[in-house]
Amino acid sequence: SRLGEEMIDTKPPWMVLAEQELARGVREYAGTAANPRIVEYHAATSFAATDDEVPWCSSFVNWCLQHAGYEGTRSAKARSWLTWGDPLDAARYGAIAVFARGKNPTQGHVAFFTDWQDEDTMLILGGNQHDAVSIIAKPAATLLSLRWPRPY
Repeated sequence: SRLGEEMIDTKPPWMVLAEQELARGVREYAGTAANPRIVEYHAATSFAATDDEVPWCSSFVNWCLQHAGYEGTRSAKARSWLTWGDPLDAARYGAIAVFARGKNPTQGHVAFFTDWQDEDTMLILGGNQHDAVSIIAKPAATLLSLRWPRPY
């Protein structure tokens, strides 16, 4: 791991919440029923979707930040995070990582950086990853920006 031991003592409060949601095993329900926890994430955005079929990666990031006492983007769009907070020059635990998705320049994915799998692959904790709150590997080549809340 590239993370120093000092990061253990200074875990960002939004990451404590994100890890708790991961441990809860939050995932989409099959069929027409919606997971009420995902609907709760959506309530942290102005879009306020009422089902778990609507993309919810940005809703999850907004919910975690809001419940940690930080102002998010209030947008359900992943790329809304590109202009939020302060840009980071290097990845650090808890950074908001914004990725390109597909060829459409309006689509994206947003999650929290946790670590490096290898020099080309980031591990990210986020919502709507395989229909769940999960940690997945993402190619660093698709990263658009790393952001950090202000003030922190």
